[in-house]
Amino acid sequence: MKPQTLSAHEYPLGKVFTSDFEFNIPDYQRPYRWGTDQATQLLDDLEDSLDRDGSEPYFLGSLVLVQQGDRAYDVIDGQQRLTTLTILFSILRDLARGDLARELSNLVREPGSELAELVPRPRLTLRAQDAKFFRQYVQEPGRIVDLIELSDNGAGLESQRMIRNNARALYERLAAWDDSKRKRLATLATNRTFLVVVTTPNLDSAYRIFSVMNARGLDLAPTDIFKSMVIGKLPDSSEYSKSWENAEETLGTDNFTDLFRDIRTVVNGDRARRELLKEFPEQVLDDYLEDGRAADFVDDVLLPYAQAFERTIAQDFGPGDEWAQVNRWLTRLSRIDNKDWRPPALWAIKHYPDDAEFLSNFLRKLERVAAVSLLRGEYTTPRIGRYLDILRELKSGAGLDAPSLEPSPQQKDEARASIRGEVYRMQTQRARYVLLRLDELLAQGAGATYEHSIISIEHVLPQSPAPDSQWVSDFTEDERLYWTHRLGNLLLLNHRKNAQARNFDFGTKKQRYFRGNSGSAVFALTTQVLSHDTWTPAVIEERQEALSRALIDEWNLQ
Repeated sequence: MKPQTLSAHEYPLGKVFTSDFEFNIPDYQRPYRWGTDQATQLLDDLEDSLDRDGSEPYFLGSLVLVQQGDRAYDVIDGQQRLTTLTILFSILRDLARGDLARELSNLVREPGSELAELVPRPRLTLRAQDAKFFRQYVQEPGRIVDLIELSDNGAGLESQRMIRNNARALYERLAAWDDSKRKRLATLATNRTFLVVVTTPNLDSAYRIFSVMNARGLDLAPTDIFKSMVIGKLPDSSEYSKSWENAEETLGTDNFTDLFRDIRTVVNGDRARRELLKEFPEQVLDDYLEDGRAADFVDDVLLPYAQAFERTIAQDFGPGDEWAQVNRWLTRLSRIDNKDWRPPALWAIKHYPDDAEFLSNFLRKLERVAAVSLLRGEYTTPRIGRYLDILRELKSGAGLDAPSLEPSPQQKDEARASIRGEVYRMQTQRARYVLLRLDELLAQGAGATYEHSIISIEHVLPQSPAPDSQWVSDFTEDERLYWTHRLGNLLLLNHRKNAQARNFDFGTKKQRYFRGNSGSAVFALTTQVLSHDTWTPAVIEERQEALSRALIDEWNLQ
């Protein structure tokens, strides 16, 4: 009978790797990911413990298990350690002889017993993608040498290459030891190395542990828990599990988690108020699982939104002139200093995936909303509220006429004032966004890709000119205070600022500082400055008006 309560016991590994436990790595778990650094660190720790005191115990952390039968357990947390320990025991087994080799083999594989009604089987079964490989090359006696000699083609999956690499690193270390030291290590590992084994009756209990526990291995992400809830409901889960993992691999772990946050926002239409682990099942998953529609969640929600999310990152809808403008708007949005715009963008991309005209017009309006928010220095709460309004209006069928896509007259006034004001005093990333958009307008889109590793904002009239400089002669103190941080006096550089060079007089500064490494200016804003022979209040004022007008017209802030 399954236990009805959580239990936690401290066991030596010699007890963990016995017939009391049949470990299974569920398919919803991430692949084996420990690298050689983690694997050799485990051996280093054991060796240090061996050298310090032969009787001192070594604590390896904890396992979190969900019991599935009298001896069968799904591993919720601890896959990395159990897999690496199995590799370690298998290497020690293949390097040993006689009774010691048999005892070590029994830690890796259940030999079977008719009296106890135990069938021969591995102690640990990896995910379906890796189980056969692991049995063949690790758990089967005498195959470790074959494993470490495998090519990348022989170990086709990344997880299998990790297994091979770790086996190779551990084998090289242990093969250099003498028999006596390897036996002492085996004794320490089985008798004086301990794990705290936490068993739970079901996944709900495991979730609670997950939210507070930080074990030594690679912890589960919330998305792994969601995967267990969805894939576990499907009778034929292998293809869905593979599709899920492909989406995660494409986006990367952090972006994949952000995807679930955005899906929660799109579905719920409200801002997050609790942790994702609690809100996502309540607000999204439960409806699908309770109605037996787990496959629909993957097909109709996860995969389409994952593809939409990827397009917001790659800004690449593929070939075709009709998509070039869509890609450019996504590129501009990606430079905004927050991602609150993304849920309505994902909704639009998912529902209009083949409509380049709609997406181009919608993303243009969305970028305008983002720019106005940025210019006004809007705080998080009202900014998110605006995007949620847009999302709700889209879902109700408003389309490009969604009222919240249009700034109010007051918001336009405030945005215009910001453009005409001291742009440099804005938060740095926001000021850089304004100047990059302006530079793009001046370049008329030609070559404005902005892939430079460094993009810095520089003043033409310096902030602190030397008392004997031309700047002090050409500008009164009031003029310097007024113009220094405004658009008319700013440009972009693709190299780091130079505290000494920034105070050069204008002619020297043009030749020695405002040009790129190739001797030419990289940005249209900078080229514009280089066309002037002098830099005076009148020049800045004229430039200020032209640049401000360009942005006001671009964002339709009249």
